[in-house]
Amino acid sequence: MNITVLGAGAWGSALASSLAEHRSDHQVTLWGRDELQMSSMAKTFFNSAYLPSVRLSGRLKLSSMLDKTIASHASADDLIIIATPLSALRTMVEQIQRHGSQAAMLWLCKGVERETALLPHQIVAQVLGSDAPCGALSGPSFAQEVAQGKPCALTLASTSPRLNAELAQQLHHASLRVYHSRDVIGVELGGALKNVLAIAAGVCDGLSLGMNARAALLTRGVAEMLRLGDALGAQTNTLTGLTGLGDLMLTATGSLSRNRAVGLELAKGRSVADITAQLGHVAEGALCAHAMAQLAAQHGVDMPITQTVCQLLDGLSPALAVQQLLSREPTSES
Repeated sequence: MNITVLGAGAWGSALASSLAEHRSDHQVTLWGRDELQMSSMAKTFFNSAYLPSVRLSGRLKLSSMLDKTIASHASADDLIIIATPLSALRTMVEQIQRHGSQAAMLWLCKGVERETALLPHQIVAQVLGSDAPCGALSGPSFAQEVAQGKPCALTLASTSPRLNAELAQQLHHASLRVYHSRDVIGVELGGALKNVLAIAAGVCDGLSLGMNARAALLTRGVAEMLRLGDALGAQTNTLTGLTGLGDLMLTATGSLSRNRAVGLELAKGRSVADITAQLGHVAEGALCAHAMAQLAAQHGVDMPITQTVCQLLDGLSPALAVQQLLSREPTSES
């Protein structure tokens, strides 16, 4: 199979390298928009901007020519994996459509489109129609560990049982276990909301509120995830699986988490603009928190932690945010 990964950030580079190294039966191409970056990677096989400490697979093909890359991987037997941030998903799918590609397509981005409050599969359906051979690939996965060949498990979600089974088999290898699911909404919702909750966890840790407080915060965060999932038609076992609870555990507690890092810095009273400039990476939770709150409001779902994260991003002091959550009236847990 010819596999193209569009987006040479940390996660796109890590997944492309992993597939190239462990699936010699596939030809894997990684495209990046920065010509100088891709030229440097072709010489050194190091992504100095996003994965500077990990050498990428020597079997990986590299390209900075988007049109040529899409056109050469456009048959129904090919796979295109979109590894850009969510903000670029719509534009990238439009580019693929322009080439008349018949390739199956997966996306790695997590979040909700801020302007429309649409999940990724809804964005893709607007461009390609609801019958396009596509799906989401998500799960607890720090790019650095995947690039290093450490074990990881992901879930591939598509409404097509055939596509699910075939692509899961094609991507699965010794250090990458791929499950499949038909619950696209659940997989995408878990991946989006866990980033917002990870920011809250970072604030909690940054304020040194303790492990008890973090456990309570994340447990109530899962309750918010389940409430919104129920309203949107997601399956409970998806949200308590790899792409919901599993991804939340990683992102809310792991030292490599960009979203947790945002929360840690917010706890110091820093602005989102300053934090983003320092990180140099996109933290999706900061980009989609307001859209998640909007989605909850549209469906009449109470999500106080998510709403508080939005207020923190808008400048609410961390101390006041904690007071606001703790002063809520007692209620039934269920």
